[in-house]
Amino acid sequence: MVFKNQKTEKWEVRCYYKDYKGIRKQKTKRGFRTKSEALDWERHFKLQDHQDLDMTIKDFFELYKRDVSHKVRPNTWEEKENIILTKILPYIGKRKINELKITDVFEWQREIKSQTTKAGKKFSQSYLKTIHNQLSAMLNHAVRYYGLKWNVASKAGNMGSGTERKVDFWTQKEYQKFIEQVSDKPQSFYSFEILYWCGLRIGELLALTPKDFDFENNILKVTKSYKRVRGEDIVTDPKTQKSIRNIVMPNFLADEIKEYLSSIYGIGEEDRIFQNSKSYFRHEMVRGSKAAGVKRIRVHDLRHSHVSYLIDKGYTALAIADRLGHEAVDITYRYAHLFPTVQTDMAKTMDEEREVLLDECQEQ
Repeated sequence: MVFKNQKTEKWEVRCYYKDYKGIRKQKTKRGFRTKSEALDWERHFKLQDHQDLDMTIKDFFELYKRDVSHKVRPNTWEEKENIILTKILPYIGKRKINELKITDVFEWQREIKSQTTKAGKKFSQSYLKTIHNQLSAMLNHAVRYYGLKWNVASKAGNMGSGTERKVDFWTQKEYQKFIEQVSDKPQSFYSFEILYWCGLRIGELLALTPKDFDFENNILKVTKSYKRVRGEDIVTDPKTQKSIRNIVMPNFLADEIKEYLSSIYGIGEEDRIFQNSKSYFRHEMVRGSKAAGVKRIRVHDLRHSHVSYLIDKGYTALAIADRLGHEAVDITYRYAHLFPTVQTDMAKTMDEEREVLLDECQEQ
C-alpha cells in the first residue's frame, strides 16, 4: 500500500512479508518525495520477498548483498561491492537476470576492456579477471539459490587472466638504502623494518599491538588484520586460517621493536602500535625510494622482497610458505622465477659423468 502522509507531505509504503521463520511481518518505508519513488521501492521490495528471477540484475544485487555481505570480511565485501557498483550495474544493471545473454556479456566485456585508469592506462589482465569474476559470482549465486538456469558469464569465458601480475621486489642492498632515508620518522622506520624482515601484509602490520610480541622468545604473533571501511576502523581475522602464525624475529629487530614500544607513552597491551593510514605508507615508500635512488615499488612488494631474500638464502618453498602464511605452497611457487635454477648443475653433472664413462670404456 502506498499513501501520502498528510503531516509530513511525504509518501510512505506499507507492505507485508514473511520472515525466514514464516512469520508474517509488516514493513514500512517513509520519506519518499514522489508517489513514483514509493511505488518503485515497493516493487523492488516485493521482488526480493518473492525471490522472483523476473527482476533486473540491479534488483538481484540487493538480494546478493543481503545473502553474502555478512559472510565475508568487511574489506572483502567493500571491494566486491565497489566493482559491482562501478563496473557491472551501470552497464547491464537494467537487464533482467533471467534474460541476460552471452552476447550481452561479450558487449559488456568489450566496453570494460576499452576503459582506462585515471592515469590513462588499460586495465591489467588480472584486474579484468577480477571484474569478470564478480559478475560470475553473482550469477552463480542466482543459479545455486534462486533457480537461474545457467551462468552466462561463465559460458562467455573470462576477459582477463591471473598470470600477468608482475612480482616487484627490492634486494637487501636496495632496501637498506631506502630504510636509511625514512629513519627520520620512527613510525615509518619501525613499520617498514617489520614489513621487510617478517613479510607481513600491511593489514597485519596495522593490527599489531604490544601483546602480539613475545620478546622472551623473539616471536611475533600474527592473529588479526586491520582495515578502514567507510571511515570505521575494522579489526578482523587474517586473510586465511593459515595466516594465523608465529614469526621468529631476528635479534636486532626484536631489540628495535622493544626500543620503539618503550618510547610510546601510555600505550596499552591491546592498543594498535601503528596508527597511520595505508596512504601514509604509500607516500613514505615514494619519498624514501626517490631519496635513495632505488626503483619505486608498492608497500605489498616488501612482502615479495622478504620472499626474495629467503629464496636467495636457500630456504625451501615449504618453509617460506609457513613463515608468510600462504594457504598453499603453490602460492609460494608464483615466485618460481626467483628460485635459483639447477639446470646448469644438471648439465654439468651429465658432462662429468659422460666423460668418466668414456674414459672407462677407452681403458677397457
